[in-house]
Amino acid sequence: MLERDNYRHKGLRKQLVEVLRSKKITDEAVLSAINAVPRHLFLDSSFLEFAYQDKPFPIGSGQTISQPYTVAFQTELLQVKKGMKVLEIGTGSGYQACVLAEMGAKVFSIERQRKLYIKTKAFLLEMPYVIKTFLGDGNEGLAIHAPFDRILITAAAPEIPQTLIDQLNPDGIMVIPLSENEKEQKMLRLIKNSDGSLTTQEHGFFRFVPLLENIGNDN
Repeated sequence: MLERDNYRHKGLRKQLVEVLRSKKITDEAVLSAINAVPRHLFLDSSFLEFAYQDKPFPIGSGQTISQPYTVAFQTELLQVKKGMKVLEIGTGSGYQACVLAEMGAKVFSIERQRKLYIKTKAFLLEMPYVIKTFLGDGNEGLAIHAPFDRILITAAAPEIPQTLIDQLNPDGIMVIPLSENEKEQKMLRLIKNSDGSLTTQEHGFFRFVPLLENIGNDN
């Protein structure tokens, strides 16, 4: 699959990285990962004008591949280091998971939409990363694989799931877009202290699709 990543694509990614720099993304590891992962392969159409614009794009099942700035922003907040166990809630296209894996994280990712899960799981097997994917309710996390060093939620959450907090290591970080209303979410970085309490940091407002419960069959 990666032979479909040519010099033009790589040039467009370098331009995208510069756009992200202009928007105050400063973590060089994050920018390097964005530069390395071929975003156009995650879109059904593979139209270049969509793939490397700083915009979200529909991927089916009512979901989107996030805007590159949002991916970079959330990833920067996570402060991921090589070898960390990261739980991602909302696999979607798999793009965010690949960015994390490119940074050296051990990625565990949960998707609720069955058709999207099947499609993305097959796609990720063709990518040069080891990403463990699961079909299920992200609110429940993955107790069997816990604890995690980092947890990333890539959908609008109505509340902070205590189950996920319980699966986070002491000194671990969770990044979550918490719904303020139907139109926007407040980006939070939660740091779990050694006594189990949380330090909460607010990082502006974004728009995400809702975090869904239970396992669906994609209507």
